[in-house]
Amino acid sequence: MPESRFYAYISRMKHIFRWSLMKNSQEESLSVHTLDTAVIAHCLGVLRNRRFGGNCNVERLVLLAMYHDCSEILTGDMPTPIKYYNPEIKEAYKKVEVIANQKLLEMLPEDLRPEYEPYFIHSDEDPELLKLLKAADKISALIKCVEEENSGNREFSKAKISILDSLHQMELLEAETFIKEFLPSYGLTIDELN
Repeated sequence: MPESRFYAYISRMKHIFRWSLMKNSQEESLSVHTLDTAVIAHCLGVLRNRRFGGNCNVERLVLLAMYHDCSEILTGDMPTPIKYYNPEIKEAYKKVEVIANQKLLEMLPEDLRPEYEPYFIHSDEDPELLKLLKAADKISALIKCVEEENSGNREFSKAKISILDSLHQMELLEAETFIKEFLPSYGLTIDELN
């Protein structure tokens, strides 16, 4: 078997930092964001199944979250104002992400690729699963904003409002439940949590 560099690339997520246009009190790596998103996605899937009568494949949702930003290992983190500046840039960046994901897949041994492909290529994915993933991703960003505000950094105030508005516009009971039941404790100190 030839040498595979897939996992060496995946491990580089810890070197990709988000929120590059903003002053951060604590930098957030892609690794940290990915774990937070996967944990939140798990919660949203469990909420859907336990409280809202859904039949979500929670394990699949968590794996989608785990690999959702891997393309950024090759592309870097594109700042949101640039990524969504206009439809042409947004569409072009999506194409770049697809190419980056394909390149990562090609780094795997050929016999393993079919196991990973569904997490990198979402051609026939359940749209409701992707909606939960998008909500988890946004909640992770919202938590970052809350944490920055708690450390006295006003740089994230407008982003917090914008992200919260976009979450409300999604009209997802699971996301609203997370915001109501779990988000407030992110504002507590370690002493208050205990």
